[in-house]
Amino acid sequence: MTNDGVQRLAELIVRFGANVQPGQVVGVGAEPGKEDLARAIAAAAYRAGAKFVDVTYFDLHVKRARVEFADEDTLEYVPPWFGERLTQIGEMHGSRIGLTGPVAPGLLDDLDPARVAKDQLPFLKETIEIVNARTTNWCAAPGPTPAWAKLVFPDLDEDAAYAKLWEQILHVCRLDEADPVAAWKERADKLVAVAGRLTERRFDAVRFVGPGTDLKVGLLPTSKWIAARFETIDGLVHMPNLPSEEIFSTPDPTRVDGHVTSTKPLVVAGNIIRGLKVTFEGGVATQIDADEGADVMRGMVQRDEGAARLGEVALVDGEGRIGPLGTVFYDTLLDENAASHVALGSAYAMCVDEPDVPAINTSAIHVDFMIGSPEVDVLGVTADGDEVPVLVGGAWEV
Repeated sequence: MTNDGVQRLAELIVRFGANVQPGQVVGVGAEPGKEDLARAIAAAAYRAGAKFVDVTYFDLHVKRARVEFADEDTLEYVPPWFGERLTQIGEMHGSRIGLTGPVAPGLLDDLDPARVAKDQLPFLKETIEIVNARTTNWCAAPGPTPAWAKLVFPDLDEDAAYAKLWEQILHVCRLDEADPVAAWKERADKLVAVAGRLTERRFDAVRFVGPGTDLKVGLLPTSKWIAARFETIDGLVHMPNLPSEEIFSTPDPTRVDGHVTSTKPLVVAGNIIRGLKVTFEGGVATQIDADEGADVMRGMVQRDEGAARLGEVALVDGEGRIGPLGTVFYDTLLDENAASHVALGSAYAMCVDEPDVPAINTSAIHVDFMIGSPEVDVLGVTADGDEVPVLVGGAWEV
């Protein structure tokens, strides 16, 4: 990739996505293989006035060694300084930037799925706590690597695949626009407006209906729909995801019933899960099957009591830039913004009012999986049981 593309993506992430402010401490999370973009982000953050930029790299090869050789009873252990780092960035009202995308696809495939599921790193439970506290302005964005590109475009040689992955990422991040920031603001305005209309309807539930899917997800009395833009408790507006095409809410974790089939593969703990099928009864995932990787998901939902319940429901229309490409990116950030999705595990407290905070789901995990497509309709269910079209054929009806 040309240095120009790396620099433009870094500037967009820092200046618009995370909205780094003068005097802030900035935490950057990356993996070996993403050094060029991580360094460009650090430089952009310092140009924006950052007080200090702390870049940390998580090495999946080291994780493989742990899963393969460590005592099984130790696999769930997370050193306290991992969470303390996040907590302190929150206490300092700092900024956080994370780079997504696989660097070593298939590296854990031959390991015992039950052991793989026990080691949640690099995910930290403190992440959801910091998000809910709204003390940091943050952004997650893709960090392309040659290995990731070859996974996405296996029929191309390495150089061509890498070039195409960069081309598509610059496109979905709207960096091919004359004014990417203006383009993002226009898109965000539309999504925020739709979220507001959905919130005003006060649906009791939403229902997903399509091939292999008939799932009813209950909502809490004060569940709100949120889109695109976040605001910290200090009033800093930021884009938590680049790209971001979703609107999302917090469901009632006790009222999810039916069955659902994933519409895209997902990557969990370094493993690719394909053809996921989940049955819910009374809010609990009671049956999990998949064409590949079922044991990994089964292990994940055994993590704690909330791991088998939903913490998020999100809707994605057909006007975003990711879905129309038809590319499976094998990266949750990109794939979840191509299709409606739900997430097992921790919920976002910002999506409910104070009286409902005690009712939201809590867990040490948060695992999104995609369930939407143009063939999956979304209906809003009123308190009286009437069903109202919300998202049909990828188009908003509200």
